[in-house]
Amino acid sequence: MAGSTIWTIKKLLLWTTHYFQEHHLDSPRLDAELLLAHVLHKQRIYLYTDFDLIVEPSELSLYREYIKKRVSGVSTAAIIGEKEFMGLTFKVNEDVLIPRPDTETWLEKVIQYHRNEQGLTVADLGTGSGAILLSFLYYCKEDTGVGVDISEKALAVAEENGKNLKMDDRVTWRRGDYLTALEEGELFDGILTNPPYIPTGDIRGLAEEVRHEPMNALDGGADGLTFYRKLAEGAAEHLKDGGFLAAEFGIHQAADVVNLLKETGKFDSFEVITDYGGIERAVYCRKKAEP
Repeated sequence: MAGSTIWTIKKLLLWTTHYFQEHHLDSPRLDAELLLAHVLHKQRIYLYTDFDLIVEPSELSLYREYIKKRVSGVSTAAIIGEKEFMGLTFKVNEDVLIPRPDTETWLEKVIQYHRNEQGLTVADLGTGSGAILLSFLYYCKEDTGVGVDISEKALAVAEENGKNLKMDDRVTWRRGDYLTALEEGELFDGILTNPPYIPTGDIRGLAEEVRHEPMNALDGGADGLTFYRKLAEGAAEHLKDGGFLAAEFGIHQAADVVNLLKETGKFDSFEVITDYGGIERAVYCRKKAEP
């Protein structure tokens, strides 16, 4: 990016898209647009209505820094500090897992199942940015929830998102280690979770931008199933009869996760939810009624 060149929005987007393509980024044009729109404090549509606008030197300098970060492996969402999820905007940073469209697929279905019920209380284990819990509560407007995370920094992000979405009166944030953060005898109508599920040995093979995210939100133990064993051991103790459990898992983990839960004999009504690409993405089930 030559310093003497007069850079218009159009020229910048063309150059950056090509540069990102050379670095094998998955969405080069979209990333270029999102980063430039953020630098200019504009909506993306502005880039097309004013594409001949000359970018100021101070803006160009910041944009260069963003480009360097992106090709170094930092995600666009982490650079600009926000991510769209379930039609809502969430603050994100290096302390939380970036919400992904794959998670939307199963969460949409869970919300459809329960949006006409009123007065539910749900728990989100490993809440991170709070995106799953806050999205559920946004569309299920009479419900309340508890978001649990072991990271104090992640909870600070979640709390800010709750305030931004004006739901801080309907959600409680709690620091703790997964199920152990729930009080003895504390019962919920539902438990939501997107736990760490990457096998430890596979972490090195992840995309660079994923490896920039918190390791405690990625590492699922030797076989990736550590947190599903915890769910199988203790989730039912915190669900009301008929209460639901919805948990995301990784590719090729569906059978193992479902079997772990079935073997407890405490759940029924199992459904494996697929994402937009037809990949098995999450399990939904209900706690059996106590005899």
